[in-house]
This record gives sequence, C-alpha cells and structure tokens, in this order.
Amino acid sequence: MKEFQDREQLNHYLHTHRLESIFNEPLLPYLSLYVFDQGELISSQGGLSEYLYVLVKGNIKVYNTSAEGRTLVISFKTPLEVIGEIEYIRGIDFINTVEAVSSVCMIGVHYRWLKKYGSDHSPLLQFLLEIITRKFFIKSNSLSFNLMYPVEVRLASYLLSVSQLSTSSLTDAANLIGTSYRHLNRVIHKFCIDGLIERNKEFIVVTDRERLIALAGHDNQIGK
Repeated sequence: MKEFQDREQLNHYLHTHRLESIFNEPLLPYLSLYVFDQGELISSQGGLSEYLYVLVKGNIKVYNTSAEGRTLVISFKTPLEVIGEIEYIRGIDFINTVEAVSSVCMIGVHYRWLKKYGSDHSPLLQFLLEIITRKFFIKSNSLSFNLMYPVEVRLASYLLSVSQLSTSSLTDAANLIGTSYRHLNRVIHKFCIDGLIERNKEFIVVTDRERLIALAGHDNQIGK
C-alpha cells in the first residue's frame, strides 16, 4: 500500500464520483489517496479498523474465512464502494477481508478525523446510511437467490454480470454462488455443450447472452 498526497488527483476523483459535498471543508486536508497492488490486502478479517476507504478505481474482492479455513466470497466490487463504514459506526474490527483484484486506488480518511469533523455533517451521514442499507439489501437478495434457485440459474446470472470469467478464479466463483468447484465445472461443461459459453485455458466467454438471460429469468443478483 502506498499513500499519496496528490491534491489535484484527489480533487479529480472527488469530482468524478460527486463526492465534493460528502466530505466537508474541515475534512478535506485529512483525505489521502491510497494505492494497493493486485493481490494486496486492503483489510484483514478481525484486523484493526482505523480508516474509512472509498474505492474510486479498480476492482476488489470481499470474503470471509471460517475457523476451519473455508473461504466464502461475499462479493466483487467496483467503484463507487466503501470499506470500513460499518466498522466505523459500530467501533469494531474488520468483519471481512478485502483484497485488490486489480491495481486499486482508494480515498482514505482516519476515523479520528471523521469523528471530529464529520459526525454532524449530514451529507456524509446520509451517504454512509445509503451505502450500508444498500449492502444489506443486496446481501438479503443474494442469500434468498442462492437458496431459491439451482446452480444453473445462479451461474447464468453471474456470467451475465461479468461477461468474461477467468478460469483461475473458478474457485472464487463457486464460493460466490454457493456450490462446489466440482459441480460448477459440471454446469460449465453443460453450458459449453449447449453453446451458451466457450471455455479456453484462460477464460470463459459468454457466446449466447440472450439464452443466458432467458435461463436467469430475473434481475442479476450474483456478484453485485
């Protein structure tokens, strides 16, 4: 992780993502840009939470690990996303591990400055409320979806959300849609035979999007 004090670039991201009103004037001097390399951890489950991060560039993976070492992929996120807002409000350690899937840029601010200058700033509080309620809404829908629909439908929905899937990330995909790696491969093989997708050594590519949409039969819930 590298910290940068580039005010011009920071202002660019604030403007691009319409965050100027979220962070009030007293908070601005305490905002920094943080860059994480691919594969680098942004937070670790159970680790000390001290910063609120706003994802403004790149892709991240959010996952949880059980005491037995089993990994559950919760979601993949792209901008605009926030890390550490629940921990900030509840005063707890990180709930999940967050990993940079690509090179990632975050706007970060220490909790001490949020408490000092943002605790009564209504645009910031409204922003955090919207982020938290959106996450719980998506999580509830995703849980219901995984319980109610077969793997074929869940995989179709996931493929529609990504269009192209790296073969190296199939374990993550299996965890995300709630199935085993072996069963996922069986369904992928069937989709290939049916002409819905094509698979090579590196990628799985959607070839018949319309039929996948028909198979999914609803708004995509996986991976959001």
